[in-house]
Amino acid sequence: MRPYPFTAVVGMADLRLTLVLSAISPAIGGVLVRGEKGTAKSTMVRALAGLLPPVEVLEGCRFSCAPGSPDPACPDGPHAADAPRTRRPARLVELPVGAAEDRVVGSLDLERALAEGVTDYQPGLLAAAHRGLLYVDEVNLLHDHLVDTLLDAAAMGRATVEREGVSVSHAARFVLIGTMNPEEGELRPQLLDRFGLTVEVASSRDPEQRAEVVRRRLAYEADPEEFSARYAASDAELAREIRAAQELLPSVALPDDALRQIAEVCASFDVDGMRADIVTARTAVAHAAWSGRTEVSTEDIRVAARLALPHRRRRNPFDAPGIDEEQLEQALRDAEPPEDPGPDDDGGGSGSTAPSGDGGPAPSGNGQEEGSGGNGSGERQTTGAGKPYRARLFQVAGVGTGERGRRSRAVTESGRTVGVRPPGVREGAPHLVATVRAAAPHQHTRGRRGAGLVLRKQDLRYALREGNEGNLVLFCVDASGSMGARARMREVKAAVLSLLLDAYQRRDKVGLITFRAATAELALPPTISVEAAAARLETLPTGGRTPLAEGLLEAARVLRVEALRDPRRRPLLVVVTDGRATSGPEAVRRAHAAAGLLAGTTAVVMDCETGRMRLGLAAELATHLDAEHVPLGEVAADSLTTAVKTRLRAA
Repeated sequence: MRPYPFTAVVGMADLRLTLVLSAISPAIGGVLVRGEKGTAKSTMVRALAGLLPPVEVLEGCRFSCAPGSPDPACPDGPHAADAPRTRRPARLVELPVGAAEDRVVGSLDLERALAEGVTDYQPGLLAAAHRGLLYVDEVNLLHDHLVDTLLDAAAMGRATVEREGVSVSHAARFVLIGTMNPEEGELRPQLLDRFGLTVEVASSRDPEQRAEVVRRRLAYEADPEEFSARYAASDAELAREIRAAQELLPSVALPDDALRQIAEVCASFDVDGMRADIVTARTAVAHAAWSGRTEVSTEDIRVAARLALPHRRRRNPFDAPGIDEEQLEQALRDAEPPEDPGPDDDGGGSGSTAPSGDGGPAPSGNGQEEGSGGNGSGERQTTGAGKPYRARLFQVAGVGTGERGRRSRAVTESGRTVGVRPPGVREGAPHLVATVRAAAPHQHTRGRRGAGLVLRKQDLRYALREGNEGNLVLFCVDASGSMGARARMREVKAAVLSLLLDAYQRRDKVGLITFRAATAELALPPTISVEAAAARLETLPTGGRTPLAEGLLEAARVLRVEALRDPRRRPLLVVVTDGRATSGPEAVRRAHAAAGLLAGTTAVVMDCETGRMRLGLAAELATHLDAEHVPLGEVAADSLTTAVKTRLRAA
């Protein structure tokens, strides 16, 4: 089936422009397309490949070297000057979320390298994407180290594979396009910054436009050939315009006044580093070429800033994306060169005023509803969260084998070498010293005197490496009336929000259970979207009795289901409560029995009890859970040192 025509997509003007600019200038560094599902993200990316001009390559070169200027380090080289050439369409290479690193960057046959001294390199997806498009759907679900690898290659134009001193490098210049649904989790700010441009897409709320989307889609599915032919002329015209812009690009000038405007804009938005300035400059040049101009204008900078800066302003996943238009316009005005005064002008006119504050939107209220609540009260109330802080690190006991992350110890493909895998286990990188030791006793039987060390495949030993994994952090939060005091609930929410931020940075999945009145509720099934958890937490109602047993039973159920869905991801249970159990018959006994069902699960009890007369119920619950007991005031990272010093002085 022919791909859906690019010009047949309804609306999506920002996405259309962003993709075109990246095709004109791949040096921009890639595009991140953020949006809800069903918004034609993938459709437009796949259609873009058909607009790119054909690529002339050396025949038989697996790395798509260009005739006349082949890569000097090409693993298939050196190429003869009169090597045959051929033309092929520009490729769209799709990278699956579950791809291994060797599939992406290529692989070296280290057995042949060690035993025969032969460098046998098999190219990966980066080599296939050279001089074309590399598309990663759901890029936020890709492992961080793979995202780093992709962005390094996109920025440097080269891919390198290194294994135990053997290194191979090849050209890898491509347009990197990633799409993601923010509901499924965010990329870390360090990775967001590495994407050149970002664009937010959403489905139209206009009934006429939505009807036209359905009409065209049904027509395409009924007869793809006839539908594509209907838009062939407009696609061909757009392709010609892209080629013309690519040819004009080297001639576009970026004057000093424009550079000062770019610097002023980037400085006014307080972005980190210089990548924002460089990307904005490259995008402005590409937009000028797309507009048929040979010099960058203020309009080019305005468009570039709207695409290059929004994702660089975010400091944590709870910051709203976007850019303040008034702040952008003020920064552009501030950087405009002063007009030369006329002969009768004394130059005393008033200048533009600087923006006040940081130019961002004023903080909104927390939407809290006043209410007395009270212990055992059935009245519902909500309280906003306090400001998050850096939380202590809580880890799962033992050593796992889960997804790469930054929380608990785990056996991983990278990290520090801690041992050698058993003979016959062929995973990871070879352990050279262990391989030599395994081969040494057999040298006298292998003949070949003076030939150096003779290796066989059975000699190979592989390194056992230890790094860190991401975990499932399941919050079980007491929302009963005893927790409903405004000051306490604000502190509780700030602590949980801080742990959510910590989970985001450590690449964990998170889930949220709440219990109040007579029941427990799975407010958020386990997900990598900490933003969704924070949103549920913000609107968390409190009131009623404390069904502690029901909360723990629901936690046991969720962990049991997740162990089947994601068996490699080990759980960390965080129970947030004052330890009271007041709902239902024999509430305390049932709570302790429910705690027994969680035996073997690493758990933390965040003790929210306050006041002079404390019952110590949360500490007692921690004993039944075999969990770490942490008072609410000791969740902050810097509070642990203070608490230890205080206890030592008291002793």
